[in-house]
Amino acid sequence: MAKQFLIICFIVCGWLNTQTVFAQETRPTQTIRGLVTDVASDAPLPLASIKILNTDIPATATNAEGQFVLPNIPVGRYDLQVSFMGYETEIVKDIVLTSAKEVNLEIRLKEHLGTLGEVVIRARVDKSRPLNKMTLTGARMLSTEEASRFAGGMDDPARLVSAYAGVASGLSNNGISIHGNSPGFLQWRLEDVEIPNPNHFADIGSYGGGLLTSLSSNVLGNSDFYTSAFPAEYNNAISGIFDMRLRNGNNQRFQHTFQLGILGINAASEGPLDKQGRASYIFNYRYSTIELLSKLSKSKDMSQSLDYQDLNFKLNFPTAHAGTFSFWTTALIDKVRPQMRKPSDWEYAEDAKDSRAKQTSAAAGLSHHYLWNNGGMLKTTLALTFSETNAWEGVYDALMNAKPVIDFKVRYTNAVLNSFFNKKYSSRHTNKTGVTITNMHYDMRFDMAPYYQQPLQRLSEGQGNTVLGSVYSSSLFNLSDDLSATVGINGQFLTLNKHWTLEPRLALKWQMTDKNSLGFAYGLYSRMEKLDVYFVKNPTTGQALVNKDLDFTRSQNVSLSYQHRLSDNLSIKIEPYYQYLTNIPVVAGSSYSLINRRSYYIGEQLVSEGRGYNYGVDVTLEKYMSHGLYYMVTASLFDSRYRGGDGKWYNTRFNRHYILNGLVGKEWMIGRSKRNVLSVNLRASLQGGDRYSPVNIPETLAHPDKETVYDERRAFQNELSPIFMLHYSISYRINCKKISHEFALKGLNATNYREYSGHAYNLHTGVIEPRRMKTTILNLLYRIDF
Repeated sequence: MAKQFLIICFIVCGWLNTQTVFAQETRPTQTIRGLVTDVASDAPLPLASIKILNTDIPATATNAEGQFVLPNIPVGRYDLQVSFMGYETEIVKDIVLTSAKEVNLEIRLKEHLGTLGEVVIRARVDKSRPLNKMTLTGARMLSTEEASRFAGGMDDPARLVSAYAGVASGLSNNGISIHGNSPGFLQWRLEDVEIPNPNHFADIGSYGGGLLTSLSSNVLGNSDFYTSAFPAEYNNAISGIFDMRLRNGNNQRFQHTFQLGILGINAASEGPLDKQGRASYIFNYRYSTIELLSKLSKSKDMSQSLDYQDLNFKLNFPTAHAGTFSFWTTALIDKVRPQMRKPSDWEYAEDAKDSRAKQTSAAAGLSHHYLWNNGGMLKTTLALTFSETNAWEGVYDALMNAKPVIDFKVRYTNAVLNSFFNKKYSSRHTNKTGVTITNMHYDMRFDMAPYYQQPLQRLSEGQGNTVLGSVYSSSLFNLSDDLSATVGINGQFLTLNKHWTLEPRLALKWQMTDKNSLGFAYGLYSRMEKLDVYFVKNPTTGQALVNKDLDFTRSQNVSLSYQHRLSDNLSIKIEPYYQYLTNIPVVAGSSYSLINRRSYYIGEQLVSEGRGYNYGVDVTLEKYMSHGLYYMVTASLFDSRYRGGDGKWYNTRFNRHYILNGLVGKEWMIGRSKRNVLSVNLRASLQGGDRYSPVNIPETLAHPDKETVYDERRAFQNELSPIFMLHYSISYRINCKKISHEFALKGLNATNYREYSGHAYNLHTGVIEPRRMKTTILNLLYRIDF
């Protein structure tokens, strides 16, 4: 019923809106605005030249504040060239201009080390180059436009990056496994602050992932994604980092968006907050379409109730002399309750379970950005993050009498201070030095029944508080126009157990020729566990804080990178790497290790004696959008292993050995005056199968609840057949005067692959068999920008 209702709405909206096209005779135009600054100091660059390539549109120049305006540009996709005397020329690729919204750009130029009076004509095109100037290798920029366009992206940055080399993700959740590491090892950052997992239904199905992101592409700016060694300013991470930014709203005119789709109803707006055109706002709110339709129709035929909503906004207040202040927030609320199957349909013991969960998560911050006259820049952020999960699970007997099996409540509250000072001492040396202090509070209660139909037992409860402090200093040295190096050090200290680390970081990049570059990076990294791990109680003795003295998990990463530019729009990159991990929490005398963590809660007593390693090579062949066509092929070959508390080496849960991805997309400008855009995008993915431990059949059959018991002496020895998936997206955008309409169909898992979800005892056959779950996500949507 819900799908039929949506399809009818889309057909009607499409018919009504396409009628406006025939009233238009000329191609609509729009404005490109921007700010040009020095990449090292953030100082504005006046009189920089701005030119749209391959057009007859007159060039323009930036004003005294580094700002520029290009008005009356016909809608379409453009490349922008920015040049300034004494600086290297920059080319900004794939600027998408629609009739409804202006484009606001932030462009940073690197100072040339030659004669200051010389204008550098040479332009190096690297669309994936990270925003962070201290990053020379091991990361790439994530474009929000790509998250919307790429097949399989589903407007979700986490699902988008699974197309990149070295990254694997699932279907039922968007957890990111980098080079065989656990998705829980990834750090999420927003506006320079570490935040809780920003996904709906986070960590419930699989630790480190969720169903879909709560961060809307309507408010996100371009961000950086790290897959290996990263600069000294980042702490408490060993796998990768998602460093995201919220963009500023348009400070000149109001712009709005409404979107109706199967995955949610979105409303977004941005615009000026004062008459002077300096302050701005931007926000996006989304509510679950499925839940709304369920409430409107009072339907009870939904397979499960998925009630989710999220809010993101940012207020930006530039001042004349006191710098720039900004206030930002991201928040989500989730409720889930799967529908119970009738007892006659129960196939496995798990089918007799009922569950419900509610999650709340938020992060809010106040930031101040100030430019000093001597070329320095100070940025300080005060933030508060919060996450809470309440979950209950019960089991029914044949008479439908329920007995609770799990009941828990977990709450985290962090107060964060992040401050750094950046100064460009010369064209050859820039330094960034900062401090991060995180005051963490934890409140937890966890009850579990040892067997079905037995009373709950209190496994853990209590409150905890501790502080994680970090200081760092990192310097960028431009040894020549073609050779750069970053050298830095990070130190962090955990007051809970007085453990500390000192972590050196080093990176080099050599631009051998215009077409060839070579990079190298090394770093020592560490991370603490989630606070619930430290506050585990021994169920036998009742002793609390049995894991309090766990050390930081540590990692040494070394990587190389070679990139060859085959043409202006085509390049190949080869990146071999090696990672060695120590102090991984394990259970003594067992194969259990937190490197394989998937469950939300950990109740074991652990010791920091585990080891692990990951090595492999990532290859990326990428063609940037040109003449309406783009494609990307990525391949990863790797091995990921760990040493358990029993001293033996095993495959990690995420050791797939290989990942292959192929993306291709094509755009056509069609309609009168070539005003409208039809886009078709495909992605194919082939990766090694899921790993699992063999089932201990005698112990499983002897278990009172027939709960599956795995043979941990042969941990993750078995591997399922390879996984092949196909994703697609098709969109059609209609550009009218000052308004645009978009119709899109986005599908995940068109091949109907069924994900492995563990082994279970079949109540009918008496056989222990693998369970598979088909996850196919479809989003049919209509969007209007005005």
